[in-house]
Amino acid sequence: MAAELTAHELIAKHRPTLDRALDAIRTRAYWSPHPEHPKAYGENGSLDMAAGKAAFDALLGTRLDLGQPGTDDWVGGEVSPYGIELGVEYPHADLDVLLPAMRAGQRAWRDAGAEMRAVVCMEILKRISDRTHEFAHAVMHTSGQAFMMAFQAGGPHAQDRGLEAVAYAYVEQVRTPDTAEWTKPQGKRDPLALTKQFVPVPRGTALVIGCNTFPTWNGYPGLFASLATGNAVVVKPHPRAVLPLALTVQVARQVLAETGFDPNLVALAAERPGEGIAKTLATRPEIKIIDYTGSTQFGDWLEANARQAQVYTEKAGVNTVVVDSTGDYKGMLSNLAFSLSLYSGQMCTTPQNLLIPRDGIRTDEGPKTFDEVVADLARSVDGLLGDDARANALLGAIVNPDVKARLEAAAGLGEVALASREVSNPEFPGAVVRTPVIVTLDGAKPDAQAVCMSECFGPVSFAVAVDSTADAVELLRRTIREKGAMTVGAYTTDAEAEQAIQEVCLEEAAQLSLNLTGGVYVNQTAAFSDFHGSGGNPAANAALTDGAFVANRFRVVEVRREA
Repeated sequence: MAAELTAHELIAKHRPTLDRALDAIRTRAYWSPHPEHPKAYGENGSLDMAAGKAAFDALLGTRLDLGQPGTDDWVGGEVSPYGIELGVEYPHADLDVLLPAMRAGQRAWRDAGAEMRAVVCMEILKRISDRTHEFAHAVMHTSGQAFMMAFQAGGPHAQDRGLEAVAYAYVEQVRTPDTAEWTKPQGKRDPLALTKQFVPVPRGTALVIGCNTFPTWNGYPGLFASLATGNAVVVKPHPRAVLPLALTVQVARQVLAETGFDPNLVALAAERPGEGIAKTLATRPEIKIIDYTGSTQFGDWLEANARQAQVYTEKAGVNTVVVDSTGDYKGMLSNLAFSLSLYSGQMCTTPQNLLIPRDGIRTDEGPKTFDEVVADLARSVDGLLGDDARANALLGAIVNPDVKARLEAAAGLGEVALASREVSNPEFPGAVVRTPVIVTLDGAKPDAQAVCMSECFGPVSFAVAVDSTADAVELLRRTIREKGAMTVGAYTTDAEAEQAIQEVCLEEAAQLSLNLTGGVYVNQTAAFSDFHGSGGNPAANAALTDGAFVANRFRVVEVRREA
């Protein structure tokens, strides 16, 4: 197919944004090219709120034909956590046909060079951005996020992470020059002279294994890092969250075709119920890169069994907050209440364990006992979620029955300080909406330690009484080392305690947030500035996004000629 968008047009259109992204990852200052506010959309070809909702509604009950080779069946069955059946059907692929077809266009994609690949990826992201409202509804009705969170996290924040991966990929590829003239003096003899060419070459075909809770936010970094470094990418969505990634593949294939490349460089691998196609794909010899977000069990399996591939995993951890003291007691409680409530705790960054000295803490309101801190936090959560409309806007819906079961079982693990309650959603009566539960544990008891050392994904948190802040720091160290952590939070006005907590996080490679009392929360990270995970503890073997996340997706091959 003839290119509809030339290299010159794409570079002129996107190079300034790429340069801004390169500057942002260097300075780590705030920057985003993707508006966070819903009303910012509706001009220059982008869909406004009404058009985005209409576009989503038009997808329901349809067959999404991507024009992929090897389609041998149609699969679907997604049911929204809000209680509606999506009814969308997707192509099921014969892998023996699809995977070879994906290699056909890789030479031209490799030869296009780092800049061209970057701007093509940016054109894909721009077109996704124009459909942010449509994508937001797709994310909402597959993940259970409330609309505003689905709009922001599934839209601009996911797009930011995708662009961030493109920027890092570009930096790593252009670190080595395309050519070099090499001359070595030989004394009285003629010098040795070579012309050297250095070519970034892709590893092969990459596999993105999507997750249920954040299909775009967690899926885009790996997808765009692999594509920007020259690899073809097959996307295997979570069976309950296919639509957002299927739409992404659709846009990518359209842009690749319009820019003169093979659309089969990006393809979808949807699965039949119970098929378990992720294991099949992960061990195929064609698959050279794997990006995965999900359970520790399957992440460990991938790392052990997908030996032919470079595997990047974000698994599970036990996130901890150490509460030693605070200069803003109300701000601390408010910040923690929001962190525990957002998206019903269904984030890999949500705090689970709150380690609080049993003798209490120092605050700007005077000393507070352990029981007072826990009771005040429970009241803060209750106050935040007391209005059902606000609760629905913050909590979203429980994403699957396993989360609901863990929530219901948590009450039997200790003393309940805050009971979970049902919240009705008038717009979606079928939604399962629950407020968080807070359970108190005695950290000195082995059975309580066993509970808090196990991940309990969902709206469940444990207020753990420890003998001292020093004991909290040691339990923090043990938790990160043995179970991993995506985030660590701490509240302290004591310089020595702060230093001890920071040292543990540096030694055990965990991202730390100190004394957050305002509008930034421990479970949120900003692209171009914050690292999501570290790659240095059991929760994840990679960070989103840094140089290490992209650099091993390609190798540099050298061609030498005598000058």
